[in-house]
Amino acid sequence: MKVIFLLLCFLNTLNAEVFNTDIAPFVDSKQFGSIRLLDQKRLDFKTIAGTKFSEISDLAYEQKSKKLYFVGDEGKLFVFDTSFGKKIDKLEPLDSVRLTKGNGEAFAPWQCDSEGLALNKKGELCISFEGRAKIGRFGVNGRMLGSYALPLRLRNPQNYRSRNKSLEALAWHPRYGLLTAAEWPLKQSENKVQTVYALEGKTWHFKAEAEPKSAVVAIEVMEDGNLLVLERSFTALFEPLVVTLKKVYLNDCTAKQSLCRSEVLLKMDSHKGWMIDNFEGLTRVSRHRYAMVSDDNDNFFQQTLLVYFEISD
Repeated sequence: MKVIFLLLCFLNTLNAEVFNTDIAPFVDSKQFGSIRLLDQKRLDFKTIAGTKFSEISDLAYEQKSKKLYFVGDEGKLFVFDTSFGKKIDKLEPLDSVRLTKGNGEAFAPWQCDSEGLALNKKGELCISFEGRAKIGRFGVNGRMLGSYALPLRLRNPQNYRSRNKSLEALAWHPRYGLLTAAEWPLKQSENKVQTVYALEGKTWHFKAEAEPKSAVVAIEVMEDGNLLVLERSFTALFEPLVVTLKKVYLNDCTAKQSLCRSEVLLKMDSHKGWMIDNFEGLTRVSRHRYAMVSDDNDNFFQQTLLVYFEISD
């Protein structure tokens, strides 16, 4: 009987698609400064509604419907039914769609490198793209409803460090509307000065982290109106992968200041015991609680990790 029970447990594990994991160094507490890790999952879905689940670049949470949206490279959108409490209580895939033009036609390959995801005040999905930089509004069916006019500096592809270093991060601010940031500073900017752009034209500047090639990969608006920023530094396979969560104080940043004040909340270094991956997405789930996701780069040796955490006052 015991053998049968163990066999059933083993078969259930084979069929499982969400696994518990732990990215933190081996310590008793899950509290790291002002950040507490609440839950950590590895997502191992092969396909969802016929679409390969891989290369997740951002996520957005709709609190009323409890739907969690993931956007992947190559114009893939996934929808999950979720419940966040003290842990991730529910995480069930519902559907997937391909992002298309308004008439349902597919985007050309160079037009569908979807990277940033946010929900605007109407509940529409806003998605930013690399390659040919743009920000579009999409319905839950994946069809494009319209596009946003970018600030002048973001329109010219020659201003970016490369086509793959453009509009990586996106968030909705109740006061300033859509905010975006390029992965690396524009060519005309200092290498270690990052900029957040409101589509209406306002900008904020802050100092990037000291690690080589530190890039802004996600942003999210906090309850107090300031900005939570996810930075990632990766240089080579055997060099440290460093992921930083930092707070950028938009509220007290005036036009006279060259740089906004920022504060590192958590620095995760793969050479210091952090079992991290290529984190690229960030969303606010509820008061003081957030989730971040990693991109597996469609690589057997990488993982899609979903980390649920809380930031104390």
